[in-house]
Amino acid sequence: MWKKTLSFLFIFCLIWHTAFAGVKTVDEQRKDWNEWLDKLKQEMIDKGISKKTIREAYKNDYFHEIKQVEIQDKKQAEFILTSDKYINKLITANKVKRARELYKELKPKYQKVSEQYGVPLNYLIAFWAVETHFGYNKGKYHLIDGLTNLSYKNRRANFFKRELYHVLLIMDEYDLSDDKMMGSWAGAMGHFQFMPSTYNAYAVDYDGDGVADIWDSFDDAIASAANYLSKLGWKTDEPWGQEVQLPWNFDYNLIGTKKFKTVKEWKKIGVFSANGKGIKLPDNAAATVILPDGRRGRAYLVLSNFRRIMIWNRSTNYALAIVTLADYISNNNSPYHPLNEKPYYKLTNEDILQVQQFANRVLKSNLKEDGRLGGKTAKEVKKLQKKWKLPQDGMPDYMLLSKIKNYKSRVDFLVPPQPKKPLLSPKK
Repeated sequence: MWKKTLSFLFIFCLIWHTAFAGVKTVDEQRKDWNEWLDKLKQEMIDKGISKKTIREAYKNDYFHEIKQVEIQDKKQAEFILTSDKYINKLITANKVKRARELYKELKPKYQKVSEQYGVPLNYLIAFWAVETHFGYNKGKYHLIDGLTNLSYKNRRANFFKRELYHVLLIMDEYDLSDDKMMGSWAGAMGHFQFMPSTYNAYAVDYDGDGVADIWDSFDDAIASAANYLSKLGWKTDEPWGQEVQLPWNFDYNLIGTKKFKTVKEWKKIGVFSANGKGIKLPDNAAATVILPDGRRGRAYLVLSNFRRIMIWNRSTNYALAIVTLADYISNNNSPYHPLNEKPYYKLTNEDILQVQQFANRVLKSNLKEDGRLGGKTAKEVKKLQKKWKLPQDGMPDYMLLSKIKNYKSRVDFLVPPQPKKPLLSPKK
């Protein structure tokens, strides 16, 4: 009996040692952190940041730990929102009402900004509303603290370190205290949530007080937003696009933000307006068709300004929210109606991760396995859909996921998709 007990204790100790070997104490973690932070400070000084700014930025006792910024960075929604649900969540009746009130109130003063930079005021108000709810939510995170922590052993450490450098550059340039440097968990700042690098490239001191203050000067903030969109190539008199319907025999290889045709050419192949009132876009404008939720969702014909919005934020749903609110603001008499949410397949991050892992294993795609449906993943989805002779809309659905789940060999790619069997009626 005692031999069994000794054997059990030996195995337990071995498991315990294996599980906790390499786990550092708090003192050891603090030592590693301090060594890394000293190197970071020197790196920033070598890049031209003054020692005075470094002392101001790091006057607090910094020690790396699991903070809210890291939790936010790793957090993913269980279910991916469809464009309808996303827009309805972001653009509400109250937000439309308030946006219209502020547009009317601010137009006498800021129409000049709109004309100077060639960006319509209704779009600037829409960005303001979506980014910070009209300035009420500019961010509660200390940027130096947040970006420093995100620069340490993070999956996007290099990106956050670059943004940290730009925050320090702002402090250096304008001799600002670190208390001024507040924003979102990821480093976005001010009324329009500029990333620090965007600030250094496009911020404007519109009120002429010597500082481009996008936090507390709305003059500077709205002029900076207008300047940014202008420099991105905003076309003053061109609409963003509109919702359309696709013909029954539409070739889904034509969708995507890089598949250009003129509006006239899209009309010729059978694309028509969703509201039955005709496509009200310039015939010669370069346009693309996008399907945010795949072939079963809404289709949009979008022009250059929509693509400018997607440089600001690369989310198609975000861009659709901006243009939806901008249209409500400019069409003051149009009553608010939430979008009718169509019944789509309820796609999860786990579904996307499964697709990415499969594409990497079978197609050797080299995708980042992060459970997010970006442009590269959508491109690989199209390849899989082509192999299985499914409509190539770049959106995973139950048919594709079923194929992946039941995949055994490359021969499976030669088997055509089977139609869904009708449910048998119960015997009476």
